[in-house]
Amino acid sequence: MDVTRIIAELDAQISKLQQARALLAGVPTVKAGPGRPKGSKNTTTKSKRNLSPEGRKRIAEAMKKRWADRRKQSTKS
Repeated sequence: MDVTRIIAELDAQISKLQQARALLAGVPTVKAGPGRPKGSKNTTTKSKRNLSPEGRKRIAEAMKKRWADRRKQSTKS
Protein backbone atom coordinates (compact mmCIF):
# COMPACT_ATOMS: atom_id res chain seq x y z
CA MET A 1 0.00 0.00 0.00
CA ASP A 2 1.10 3.53 -0.72
CA VAL A 3 2.03 5.65 2.30
CA THR A 4 -0.05 8.63 1.15
CA ARG A 5 -3.09 6.39 0.77
CA ILE A 6 -2.62 5.01 4.28
CA ILE A 7 -2.34 8.53 5.68
CA ALA A 8 -5.51 9.59 3.82
CA GLU A 9 -7.42 6.62 5.21
CA LEU A 10 -6.16 7.37 8.74
CA ASP A 11 -7.26 11.00 8.39
CA ALA A 12 -10.70 9.86 7.26
CA GLN A 13 -11.01 7.52 10.25
CA ILE A 14 -9.85 10.25 12.65
CA SER A 15 -12.44 12.62 11.22
CA LYS A 16 -15.21 10.04 11.65
CA LEU A 17 -14.13 9.32 15.22
CA GLN A 18 -14.05 13.04 16.07
CA GLN A 19 -17.58 13.46 14.72
CA ALA A 20 -18.79 10.46 16.74
CA ARG A 21 -17.14 11.85 19.89
CA ALA A 22 -18.73 15.26 19.32
CA LEU A 23 -22.16 13.66 18.93
CA LEU A 24 -21.73 11.64 22.11
CA ALA A 25 -20.48 14.68 24.05
CA GLY A 26 -23.41 16.78 22.84
CA VAL A 27 -21.22 19.32 21.08
CA PRO A 28 -22.70 20.52 17.80
CA THR A 29 -20.57 19.55 14.81
CA VAL A 30 -19.17 22.13 12.45
CA LYS A 31 -21.22 22.20 9.27
CA ALA A 32 -19.31 22.07 6.00
CA GLY A 33 -19.44 25.03 3.65
CA PRO A 34 -21.76 25.35 0.68
CA GLY A 35 -21.33 23.18 -2.37
CA ARG A 36 -20.78 19.59 -3.27
CA PRO A 37 -18.53 17.56 -0.96
CA LYS A 38 -15.08 16.52 -2.13
CA GLY A 39 -14.99 13.30 -4.10
CA SER A 40 -18.67 13.48 -4.99
CA LYS A 41 -19.53 11.36 -8.02
CA ASN A 42 -22.74 13.16 -9.01
CA THR A 43 -21.12 15.94 -11.04
CA THR A 44 -22.72 16.92 -14.31
CA THR A 45 -20.73 17.60 -17.43
CA LYS A 46 -21.93 20.18 -19.86
CA SER A 47 -22.29 18.92 -23.39
CA LYS A 48 -20.36 20.60 -26.14
CA ARG A 49 -22.50 22.82 -28.31
CA ASN A 50 -22.49 21.99 -32.00
CA LEU A 51 -22.76 24.57 -34.72
CA SER A 52 -24.58 23.68 -37.92
CA PRO A 53 -22.77 24.17 -41.24
CA GLU A 54 -25.29 26.88 -42.16
CA GLY A 55 -24.65 28.74 -38.92
CA ARG A 56 -20.88 28.45 -39.39
CA LYS A 57 -21.24 29.84 -42.93
CA ARG A 58 -23.33 32.81 -41.72
CA ILE A 59 -20.75 33.65 -39.08
CA ALA A 60 -17.89 33.39 -41.60
CA GLU A 61 -19.70 35.69 -44.05
CA ALA A 62 -20.47 38.22 -41.31
CA MET A 63 -16.82 38.27 -40.22
CA LYS A 64 -15.60 38.70 -43.79
CA LYS A 65 -17.99 41.64 -44.18
CA ARG A 66 -16.74 43.13 -40.91
CA TRP A 67 -13.10 42.78 -41.97
CA ALA A 68 -13.87 44.35 -45.35
CA ASP A 69 -15.56 47.32 -43.63
CA ARG A 70 -12.53 47.76 -41.37
CA ARG A 71 -10.19 47.71 -44.39
CA LYS A 72 -12.32 50.40 -46.04
CA GLN A 73 -12.18 52.56 -42.90
CA SER A 74 -8.40 52.18 -42.56
CA THR A 75 -7.81 53.28 -46.18
CA LYS A 76 -10.06 56.36 -45.71
CA SER A 77 -8.13 57.54 -42.64
